[in-house]
Amino acid sequence: MIDGRRGRSHESSEMDEAEPSNPMEPTEAAPQQEPLGAAARRRAGISRTLQAVGPRVVSLGVKADHVTVLGMLVAGVTGVALGLGHLFLAPVLLTVGGLMDTLDGAVAKAAGTSSKRGAFFDSVSDRIADMFVFGGLAWYFAAGPGHDPKLSLIPFAILGLSNTISYERAKAESLGYVAKGGLMERAERLILLGVALLLHIVLVPLLLVLLGLCAVTASQRFFKVWQQASRPADTGTSPVVLTGALSALGGVRARRPARVESRWRAWRDVSAAPASARRRVTVVSRARSRRRAEPLSIRLRQAFQTERTGARTATRTATASGRARSERRRQGAESSFRRRLGSGR
Repeated sequence: MIDGRRGRSHESSEMDEAEPSNPMEPTEAAPQQEPLGAAARRRAGISRTLQAVGPRVVSLGVKADHVTVLGMLVAGVTGVALGLGHLFLAPVLLTVGGLMDTLDGAVAKAAGTSSKRGAFFDSVSDRIADMFVFGGLAWYFAAGPGHDPKLSLIPFAILGLSNTISYERAKAESLGYVAKGGLMERAERLILLGVALLLHIVLVPLLLVLLGLCAVTASQRFFKVWQQASRPADTGTSPVVLTGALSALGGVRARRPARVESRWRAWRDVSAAPASARRRVTVVSRARSRRRAEPLSIRLRQAFQTERTGARTATRTATASGRARSERRRQGAESSFRRRLGSGR
């Protein structure tokens, strides 16, 4: 199946290679502004057709997940057809499965249900579909009459390299690198497989060609990521990142720039202040220095004395406020009694 990649932008990390026929994102040749060839124009026409069909499918109550599941079922039927030796029916089923997997992106876009969950489901379904197709082809070589069972290793090798190509892109993008491109992306692999099934007289040589091209594609992506990872890192590390990295180390304590900045600001303010203010600051600093130089016993005695003085002051204030409240209460009672006596006259 051709991957619809619904819900995925062209910069996000996914488990699939890029698909030019996807209606959900621009093609790989679009950013380079290259002239469109016949194949590109045909793919663009297919994309426009699918975008027009998507709203009609949504109006029938069909969801993108339903289309993805249907594509997996078609891939399973394709594998069964290959295992039973129906080599002319298998290309038709491959085409139908590819349309189903491309249509799910158009349906998700028309319904507005594009999400990372759908993208993940679509990528996993593609891996399962490849397993069905190449597994059925391996069964055809292993159990079919007149075939060498050793030829069944060719489809398994193609499947392994296909998964390697997809994994290289997924892992590279998770590390921040780009691993798109190559001779045999998923669409090209399935197209060449369909041609090999139609020309089944030369099926084995075409499968060997497909295997070699998949190996070249995997090597291309590997060396592309290797070159990106081998470039010298940018030395312009910001102080914030450097401070966080130093603090993350076990035995290294990072400096606190805010404290240094506050000291510098205080020195600058004192330097810019008038002479009288600087003298006051100097006197206060000297008093603090003398206080620090005093013995610990004297400082503790002064602290306890200050605490006792504060407690006595608080008690005295509370007593005075209590007396004032009782005096106001007594005066209010007397005035109320006088008013009642006056009303009795």
